[in-house]
Order: sequence, then C-alpha cells, then structure tokens
Amino acid sequence: MATSGPGLTADPKKPGWMIGGATVLAFVALLYVVEAVDQVSGSRLEQDGIRPLEVDGLWGILWAPLLHANWAHLVANTVPALVLGFLVSLAGMARFVYATVIVWILGGLGTWLIGNIGAPAGVETNHIGASGLIFGWLTFLIVFGFFTRHAWQIVVGIVVFLVYGGILWGALPGTFGVSWQGHLCGGVAGVFAAYVLSGPERRARAKRPSRTVPRSAV
Repeated sequence: MATSGPGLTADPKKPGWMIGGATVLAFVALLYVVEAVDQVSGSRLEQDGIRPLEVDGLWGILWAPLLHANWAHLVANTVPALVLGFLVSLAGMARFVYATVIVWILGGLGTWLIGNIGAPAGVETNHIGASGLIFGWLTFLIVFGFFTRHAWQIVVGIVVFLVYGGILWGALPGTFGVSWQGHLCGGVAGVFAAYVLSGPERRARAKRPSRTVPRSAV
C-alpha cells in the first residue's frame, strides 16, 4: 500500500514546455558535438550527406541534418533550430517527434530525387545541414493552426511567418552551393506533416453537427 508523508511526496510531472525545450537543446548540442568530431576528422563526416540519385547516397538522408560544412554554417542554423524546434514541441512531444521524422525522411528523400537540378553538368552535389529540417519546422508552424483551428496555434503561425517568413525565399533556385532543393523539400514535408498530424482536430470538426440558420418569414 502506498503511503505519503512529509518528504515522501512524488515530484510533480515536468511541464511540456520544459521537456520540449530540453529536447531541442539536446538536439542542437548534438549538432555541435558532431561538428567537433567532423573538424577533428578532417571533414570526413561531410561526405555522408545526401548525394542525389546515387544508391549509396540514400544513407545521407539519415545523416545530412546532423552535418554542417563548417562552424559558420552550424552557427547560422542554431538560433532558428532552437526557436522553431521549441515552438513545434509546444504542439505536444508526440507531434514534435512525428513532425521531425516526417520532415527528416520525406524532405531528405525529396532532396535525393531533385538535388542535382540546377547543378552544372558533371558536378556531383552533396547536401548537408539542418536547414531542411528548419524549413520543415517553419512551414509546419505556419500552417498547423489553420488545420487545427486553434486560436493560439494560428497566432503562433502568423508570428512565425512575420519573423521568419523571409527565409522561405531560400526554397527558390538561387546561388549554386546553397541547397534550395533541401529547403524546398523540407518545407513541403512540413506542410504534409502539419496536415497529417492535425488529423484528430480535423476529424472532430467533421463530426460536429452543422448549424442551420432559421429562416424568417417576410
């Protein structure tokens, strides 16, 4: 039989925002550890990125978001990853995990399929960096509230768009060496993740009886 008394009470469950924040911090810390190992190894890890339309390049889908070209590349991704990742976690840790997996895998697969578009003939491209994941988190946040119809999530989406919407231009063809393909595919995967993971709210809304407006005689 369980008993309680002074000094024997259980610790309260940690709030979701704290768990989400710790998770995102741990992920970004992992990126720094991986980059440190890459620097020590003479940038050998970078070769494990996504190499489009090559069979062995498929493995890069698993590793590419963890790899960066240099410290400057990683630093540029750090703040957006912390902010956007944390905001996605506020939708619930289960949704955060599923959204991240969807963007990671589908965005990576899309990059593997179209990653050579726009590259000079004969040049082999290698896509690395967490920016595809960041773009997925960004588009997820922008549209998720409109799928769920939750006011606070709509507000978050609008604010995120106003603050970070400008980086969406990075999903358009531009400077060679910048993976606009990864940005584009990550962004599309983020919208898909938002639609799939808003399923409970959309189904509940569909089951509600429609309201009819009474007609008045004239």
